[in-house]
Amino acid sequence: MAVVSLTAGAGATTAEVIKAAGSAESGSDHPIAKAIAEHARTHGSLDTVTKLDNHPGLGVLAELSASAAAGATTDADTSVVVGRVKLLEEEGLQVAGELQQAYAAEQAQGRTAVLVGWGGEARGVIAVADVVKPTSAEAVRDLRWLDLRPVLLTGDHAAAARTVAAEVGIDDVIADVLPQQKVAEVVRLQEEGHRVAMVGDGVNDAAALAQSDLGIALGTGTDAAIHASDLTLISGDLRVAADAVRLSRATLRTIHGNLWWAFAYNVVALPLAAAGFLNPMIAAAAMALSSVFVVTNSMRLLRFR
Repeated sequence: MAVVSLTAGAGATTAEVIKAAGSAESGSDHPIAKAIAEHARTHGSLDTVTKLDNHPGLGVLAELSASAAAGATTDADTSVVVGRVKLLEEEGLQVAGELQQAYAAEQAQGRTAVLVGWGGEARGVIAVADVVKPTSAEAVRDLRWLDLRPVLLTGDHAAAARTVAAEVGIDDVIADVLPQQKVAEVVRLQEEGHRVAMVGDGVNDAAALAQSDLGIALGTGTDAAIHASDLTLISGDLRVAADAVRLSRATLRTIHGNLWWAFAYNVVALPLAAAGFLNPMIAAAAMALSSVFVVTNSMRLLRFR
């Protein structure tokens, strides 16, 4: 994520908007929050957050000291809201028509837009865009090659989601969903008979990762996602997810081969030994050779690439 544009409304400057938003978002691990906070730091120091209330899928409500609240003229802490229109409306902030238009225009361009407000009204709009990793399109192709159907499940605006999906080659897009709705989508797919693996890295993904048949977290993500997953990929490279599926399938094939050998061997050898056709020493040696075969067959996985 990266900040690509900033619009200030009446009664505020762009410097005030980015400082207030960056200060409020500095306490959050969400990718959008990180992008805004990092952008704000390039324009000056951030102020201390005295209280942070995170609204999953909507935004944050932060209490900032008087110096942090852009335009503040009192010594009291001031509340700054950063997030979707719905969150500002819930907190009683008015959104002027010009900011509503700017908000809609950014979304129409496939960007993720957030509003920034304090003092009873919205003060600006910040647009953030996804910067797709160069390896992501290759990762999607790898998943398709494994006969898996990739789906983009995101809380971002539908236009932004479709833009990214088209870039990486994903046809199925489910956007504008809150964390609980992500869980509902996973459940829906499961009820349709699908086995669902989900890859996620954010706090908002944790519940859906836990619900999935296989939850895969990126090691570069949040602790909540890592704890909720079944498998953690140390790298942030999505191609590793396809490698994990390949390794799992190779491991399962090896297990099946070992079980088939052990079953067939015992079906043939045990009756012969019980009937006295096998010398005990030969039977013991054959049993040891069986174990050697199983171990040797399993060690072939060390050559997996």
